[in-house]
Order: sequence, then C-alpha cells, then structure tokens
Amino acid sequence: MADIKIKELIESGVHFGHLTRKWDPNMAPFIYTERKGIHIIDLYKSAAKIEEASKALHKIASSGRKILFVATKKQAKDIVSEKAESVNMPYITERWPGGMLTNFVTIRKAVKKMGQIDRMKKDGSFEALSKREKLQINRQRAKLEKNLGSITDMTRLPGAILVIDIKREHIAVAEAQKLNIPIFAMVDTNSDPRKIDYVIPSNDDASKSIEKVLSYLTEAIAEGLSERKSNKEAAKEEQTKKEAVKETAKEAVKTEAKEEK
Repeated sequence: MADIKIKELIESGVHFGHLTRKWDPNMAPFIYTERKGIHIIDLYKSAAKIEEASKALHKIASSGRKILFVATKKQAKDIVSEKAESVNMPYITERWPGGMLTNFVTIRKAVKKMGQIDRMKKDGSFEALSKREKLQINRQRAKLEKNLGSITDMTRLPGAILVIDIKREHIAVAEAQKLNIPIFAMVDTNSDPRKIDYVIPSNDDASKSIEKVLSYLTEAIAEGLSERKSNKEAAKEEQTKKEAVKETAKEAVKTEAKEEK
C-alpha cells in the first residue's frame, strides 16, 4: 500500500476547503482550522481515510469486481479518465446517464446497440444503407460513444463507485445508495459526508489535489489486480500439478496391469 506523505498532500493543496460560509456542519470532524475565511482540512485525518479507502479498494479489485469512477467537472475529467484507464476500470466523465445503475439493463441495451453498429460496419451491411441513414447511425454511434464508451466492458453492476464532488454527482450517489453499492468519494467542506461509505476529506476542486488523491487510490487498485492475477496463476499452476499427478498415477496403474499380464 502507498506511503501517504502529508508534505505531498500539502503541496497538492488537498487541505484547502471551501469558504467558511459555505460549509456543511457535518464536515466539522475533518476540519483543522479556518484561515482567511477558508476552512483548512485536517490532513492527518485525510491520510488515514485515504489509507482506509485504499485497503477497501484493494480488496474489491482483487475480488475481480469493477470500480466505476465518476467525475463530470471540467478539472477532473481528464485526470479521472487517465487514472481509470490505467487500472482498466470503467468511468463516466460526461453527463451522468439517469438510471445508469438503477436501470442498468437499459444502459446495457444502449451499449449493445454500439456493438450492433460496429458489426454492421464490419460485415458490409452498413454500406448498403442510404447516405442519410449512414449519417444518422454515425451520429447515434458518436453520441453513445461519448456517453457510454468507457463502460462497454462493464457487463454487471460495479462493486463500488469512486466519486469526485458528491454535490455535483448527487444522482450517482443516490443510485448507488439505493442499490447498496459502496461509495468512495473525495468530500470537500461544503458537502454532507453522511451519505458516503468511505469519506476522503479533501479539496475536490483543484486538479493537483484530485490527481494526488487518485494516484494513491489507483495504486491500491493496481496492487489488488496484480494480487488477483498472481492468485489465478498460482491456482492454475496448482491445477496443472494435480492433473500431472493424476496422469502419472494412471500411467503407473497401466504399467502395473501390463506387468501382471
């Protein structure tokens, strides 16, 4: 697990909260002080929460379940897509599709539609369409790709969601809550942490802060995936050994039977 350094958190501005007049009182336990009208987050508590979240994400990743990254704010989109792709996890960085979780079957149908269009282009049936039909289908494909392209491999509900800015992504949070999907989130001083299973008190506006926190979390996810791969390889090796032993035993029985004859 990553060694979380307070100095790195400070340099990345993780400790800067919102204006004191915009605070949510439920964030009081995570606030260290106030400076020039801005709340300062207690980074020792942030570090502890990052570590707690990292352990949980490591466990989920090692179990083979997907973690859905969610961030549609401008300063987080590129960082989130890059981090999610680095650990082969699905992500939403455009508008959250209503019912993404609670109506997952419909979302999967839309993803399958993308696949159908791609197959049409491969088997040549797309070329038989009129110019107008081709244009309409291409527009539909582009729209689906923009909104759902990053979740094409997510064939079932995720094992958890990881959210940047729970006020902005309140629909995603509500859907995950309804389905009892664990919620991990960077929570700033203007938000209510009570809805979140794994709260990471941190600045959710600055790109440096988002990048730093996500780097710790994705490192834990990567370690979980690596552990899963090692366990699968070890299990496969063990199975191969068992099969070899069985084969040897069979050969020994056959040899013994021949000698008796």
